[in-house]
Amino acid sequence: MHEIAIISGSPFQNSRTDGILRYLERTLIEHNIRIHFITVSDVSAEDLIGCNFNSPIIQEITEKVKGADGVIVGSPVYKSAYSGVLKTLIDLLPQDVFEGKPVLPVMTGGSKAHLLALEYTLKPLISSLKGHTLKGIYLVESEIDLKQAQPILDTDVRERTLKQLDYFTEFIEKVSDRPIESK
Repeated sequence: MHEIAIISGSPFQNSRTDGILRYLERTLIEHNIRIHFITVSDVSAEDLIGCNFNSPIIQEITEKVKGADGVIVGSPVYKSAYSGVLKTLIDLLPQDVFEGKPVLPVMTGGSKAHLLALEYTLKPLISSLKGHTLKGIYLVESEIDLKQAQPILDTDVRERTLKQLDYFTEFIEKVSDRPIESK
């Protein structure tokens, strides 16, 4: 069974970013993929701000990410970049934590004007951790309704999102030589 680590850089539970990541999680589970959902709120402020590399939760997150076949990293756009708390968490992980893994970046923002945050901030961060960065997904918050089972309102955006998820799982299959199965 394949394993995916999903890292949410949203400091708020029930945010649009978390909602989209949970939607991707449900979709992957339908393909018999095991998910490790990690959120920055799993880590105490003391461990984050105090740079506690030896924190048990940081060690656990490191093991989950290193053991995963692929990683999805999601963040809301803040000040034209990913969230600072995501960067703080990433700084506590080993420099090679994504090495050899496909990594799907996902960002949500208030408008399409922030689309380049995906290209100029999140993708370089992933590359610095030696991940194989995929195209990525950017969603405008007005296109998301968390009250719906299918939270992406625009059909074209939903299809592009699922296409990126398919490409992500296909890449994992190529790297691991193990097929991903539907339930």
